[in-house]
Amino acid sequence: MLNCKVNDLLDLEKTIATEIFDGIDFPWEVLPKIKEFVINLGKTLDSDKYDMVQENVWIAKSAKVFPSAYISGPCIIDENAEVRHCAFIRGSVVVGKNAVVGNSVELKNCILFDNVQVPHYNYVGDSVLGYKAHLGAGALTSNVKSDKTNVVVKHGGSDNVIETGLRKFGAIVGNNTEVGCNTVLCPGTVLGRECIVYPVSRVRGFVPERHIFKDANNIVERVIK
Repeated sequence: MLNCKVNDLLDLEKTIATEIFDGIDFPWEVLPKIKEFVINLGKTLDSDKYDMVQENVWIAKSAKVFPSAYISGPCIIDENAEVRHCAFIRGSVVVGKNAVVGNSVELKNCILFDNVQVPHYNYVGDSVLGYKAHLGAGALTSNVKSDKTNVVVKHGGSDNVIETGLRKFGAIVGNNTEVGCNTVLCPGTVLGRECIVYPVSRVRGFVPERHIFKDANNIVERVIK
């Protein structure tokens, strides 16, 4: 069995959305639940700390949101987050504490844990990015297969396959993982904690924690001193 359950990949203390993972085995199981969860959570937020700036859009008073950013609900922008010029948030999104959503970044149906950085020309759809995950400039999650069939998570041969039952599923990126510039994370990509993905990569399937993805045939263990 692949080591890609919730606690293998994510630190649930590092997100305002902790409760959505209750009773969940695999993190992608939350994707169909994000919209309703955000609406319900937003209604409970402390009005001394968060403003409801429009229907189902809550922004922390300490967050910095550029006037040119577009935000559609339901959405929560948590404390000290920064949403920069021309960011496009299409709804069903949680942006964590101290997170950075940069220039021309597009978010849709996703959870960004605290301290996530998607700072330059990124697309994140139907995905979960763990604590301190970072996507380099131009890195994208591809969330629909070309043949429109349901997404599976796989590693190696056909014996290591998990059916997700989802037609739209981009990527799960574990805590402290770095994704290089202009990389595409294909549908159903799961990156373990503390991985590194080389720039201009095409990643598919499961990469174990503390590994370096150089290319599909060259995935090596990462030595952290």
